[in-house]
Amino acid sequence: MNLVRFMNSRVPSNKRYQPTEYEHAANCATHALWIIPSILGSSLLYFLSDDEWETFSAWIYGIGLSGLFIVSTVFHTISWKKSHLRAVEHCFHMCDRMVIYFFIAASYAPWLNLRELGPWASHMRWIVWIMACVGTAYVFFFHERYVEHRCAWASSWMQLYGLEIQDCGADMLYSNGCLPCAGDPLNG
Repeated sequence: MNLVRFMNSRVPSNKRYQPTEYEHAANCATHALWIIPSILGSSLLYFLSDDEWETFSAWIYGIGLSGLFIVSTVFHTISWKKSHLRAVEHCFHMCDRMVIYFFIAASYAPWLNLRELGPWASHMRWIVWIMACVGTAYVFFFHERYVEHRCAWASSWMQLYGLEIQDCGADMLYSNGCLPCAGDPLNG
C-alpha cells in the first residue's frame, strides 16, 4: 500500500503546511476524542480535592487540559471544513498555539501548589504563568513569522544546555524541517 497519499510533500520554509484530508480527519478525531475524558478527569480531580489548594489546582489543570482539546478540535475542524474563512481559521490557529502555553503552565499548577518545594516554588508559580503570557504575546504579534529564527534559537539553547532533543519537543522542529535529523534521508 502506498502511504504517500496520506501525507503531502515537504513544504518550503516560507509556506505553512497544508494537511491532506486524512490528516485533517485524524487531527479532528484525535483531539475531539479526549474532550470528554479530560472534562470527566478534571471533574474527578475536583471532587476528590481535600482542601482549597487541591481544588484550585484541579480547576486550573482541568481548564488547561480541557481547553487544549476543545480549542484544538475547533481549530482543526475549521481548518478542515471551513478553510475558506481565512480570518476565522487564522484566529483559531493563533488560539491553538496560545492554549498550548497555558496548558503547559496549568500542568505545573498541581506540582507547584501541592508540594513543599522550598522558597523558589512560590516564584515558580508566577514565572510559569508569566512565560505563558510572553509566549502568547509572541504568538499574537509574530504568528508564523521568523520561524527560522525561532528554530535556530531553540536549537542553540538546547545544544548549549546539552538537552536531549526528544525530551524537549524538538521532534516538532524536526518534523517541520527546521532542524536536520541525522537519520532523515530528506535532510541528509
